[in-house]
Amino acid sequence: MMPIELFTRVLDLGGTFVFALSGAVVGVNRRLDFFGVLVLSFVTGNFGGIARDLLIGDVPPAALRDGLYLLASVLAGTITFFWYSGVDRLRSPVLLLDAAGLSFFAVAGAQKAIEFGLSPIMAALLGMLTGIGGGMTRDVLAGDVPHVLRSDLYAIVALAGASMVVIGDVTGIPYGFSALAGGALCFGLRFMAIRHGWSLPVAHLSAQQRAKSLRPDDEEPD
Repeated sequence: MMPIELFTRVLDLGGTFVFALSGAVVGVNRRLDFFGVLVLSFVTGNFGGIARDLLIGDVPPAALRDGLYLLASVLAGTITFFWYSGVDRLRSPVLLLDAAGLSFFAVAGAQKAIEFGLSPIMAALLGMLTGIGGGMTRDVLAGDVPHVLRSDLYAIVALAGASMVVIGDVTGIPYGFSALAGGALCFGLRFMAIRHGWSLPVAHLSAQQRAKSLRPDDEEPD
């Protein structure tokens, strides 16, 4: 059976690759040059893991001391740049790659936090952060409002997947089973949220509109 450390690393690298693909797709859609696509690919694939490692004290972060993370990001960016038509044939490619990367990172991040002695609640939250960090950075660099702030239960499903790993650790379920269950739950919920438009309640009235609606009538000019 694969050791936990190796399994976590495989999931981490898998998440890096698929998230890097989603970042590269956004870069190509925004008509960035080859270097710009690679930068967006690396940022998307690695910033969630870098943030996680810095918070738990695993420094330098794995993405900066292990060349495989850079290789996975560059490979994903290069494939997308030169074979975009093939990647783009995927249904809703950015969102589906996001869902896969979110699943990989949420479960790997939670397990790594557990290995560094964090409490169950903090481990679940750190797994969520690992999942959403790269996508948030990608959206900011691309000039978009991050998905996590506006749609499709992005952070909620990452937290659900990470929580499955934490529950498995607390109850003594082998990590392989809890990771598969957490990843499947995360991807399934994210896919259903995309397909059916599930989301949390959103604000429908801006601050400016609210101020206008509360303005007394006697302030209007005569």
